Amino acid sequence: MQGALGVWMIGALGSIATTVIIGTLALRKGLTEPLGMLTTGDPFKDMALADLTAIEFGGCDIRPTEQRSVARQVLNLSDIADPAGCREIENAFLQIVSRIDKGTARNCGDAIQQLTDSSVMRDCSLREEVAEIRRCLQQFKRERSLTEVVVVNLASTEPPLELDRCHMDLQAFETCLDRNDAAAVKASTIYAYAAVREGCPYINFTPSSGALVPAIIQLAEKNKVPVMGNDGKTGETLVKSALAPMFTCRNLAVLSWEGFNILGNMDGSILRHPDNRESKIKTKDQILSRILGYAPHSRVHIDYVPSLDDQKTAWDFIHFKGFLGAKMSLQFVWQGYDSMLAAPLVLDLVRLADLAKRRGEGGLMPQLACYFKAPLGVEEQRLYEQFKMLLDYAELATATRSHHEICV
Repeated sequence: MQGALGVWMIGALGSIATTVIIGTLALRKGLTEPLGMLTTGDPFKDMALADLTAIEFGGCDIRPTEQRSVARQVLNLSDIADPAGCREIENAFLQIVSRIDKGTARNCGDAIQQLTDSSVMRDCSLREEVAEIRRCLQQFKRERSLTEVVVVNLASTEPPLELDRCHMDLQAFETCLDRNDAAAVKASTIYAYAAVREGCPYINFTPSSGALVPAIIQLAEKNKVPVMGNDGKTGETLVKSALAPMFTCRNLAVLSWEGFNILGNMDGSILRHPDNRESKIKTKDQILSRILGYAPHSRVHIDYVPSLDDQKTAWDFIHFKGFLGAKMSLQFVWQGYDSMLAAPLVLDLVRLADLAKRRGEGGLMPQLACYFKAPLGVEEQRLYEQFKMLLDYAELATATRSHHEICV
C-alpha cells in the first residue's frame, strides 16, 4: 500500500510555497476546484498518482516571515467563501510552517544574502552542508512516516553559475566537493546534490543554472532518481510558446518581439539586481529562435513595481512582415497572480516526479517539458508538441499500470 508523499520545498516561506500548501488544504476540504492542474483530469486521473490527501509538506528557508499575514493574503485572493474553512486552513498551514528548517544562501549574491544574517550552514564545509541537508530530509521522512520525498526548488533566482570542467563530470564534481571548492557551487547546487544523494526526486522550478549541472544529472541517472528543470513556465513565456508557432504556420516573418514585464513580491525585488535578472532573462528569451528557426530582434525587460505584490503584467509587442513585405503588428497583455499560476504546476510536477520514481525511472524527465521555460534535455519549445510528450507518457504509464493489474 502506497504511503504518504513528502514535499520538501526550498523557499518554503515564500509566496509560491505558501500557495501550494494552502491550495492543497483547500482542495482536501472541497472548498475549491483544481483549476490549473493537469493531473486531476483525463488522461492523468487514471495514472497511479499520489493522492492529494496523502501529501505532507516540509522544507527550508533563509528568512523569517510573518506567515499568518502571507496566508491571509493568499486566502483573500481565493474564491473560498467559507470563513470557518479559511480559519481551519490557516491554522493547519501555521502548524506546517512551524516545522520549516533553516536553509543556506551560499554564493547566491547580495540580493538573496541580504535576506538573512544567520544562515546556519554558511561557515560549514561543502560536505558538512550536504550532510546537514540530507539530515533534514531524513528527519522529515522519518517524523512524518513518508514513503517518498520530492524536493522542489522554489527559492529566489540566483545569479548564473558559469560551468567549468568540474560540473561536467561526476567524479570531477565529487573531487570539487572534497577539496571544498566553494566557488564552484551555489545553494541550488548543494540542495540538488543532497537530494539526489538521498534518493529524492528533484524539481528545479527556478531559473537558477547551478541546480542541475551535468554532473548531478549523471548522478541522478546512476542512482535512478528523476530530476527536471528549469524555470516554471507560468505567464508570458507560456503565451510565447503557444503563439510563436502561429507565425511559422502562416509563413509570416517575425522582425521583432519585445517583452516588458512588471512584477512585485520578493521575486520582483530580487530580480532588480542585474546578476539575478540575467538568469531569468536567459530562460525567457531563448525559445523564439528554437520555434521560429531564426533569431528576430528580441529583448525581455523586467522591472520591479512594489505595489503589485504578487501580481505580474507582461506586455508583448510583435512586429512581423507578410505578403508583399507589408509590416504589421500584434500585441498582447498578460496579467496574473504569480503564485496562483505556479502552485498548481508544482503539485502536478510533484505527483509526476513521484510516479517516475516508483516506475524506476532516473535522470531527466523530458515528458515534463511543457512545465518549463528551459526544459533540460529538450530542444522542442512549441507548447502543443511539449504537451503531446506528456500525453504520450500518460498513455504509456496508464497502459503499463493496466497490464500490471491484469497480470496480478
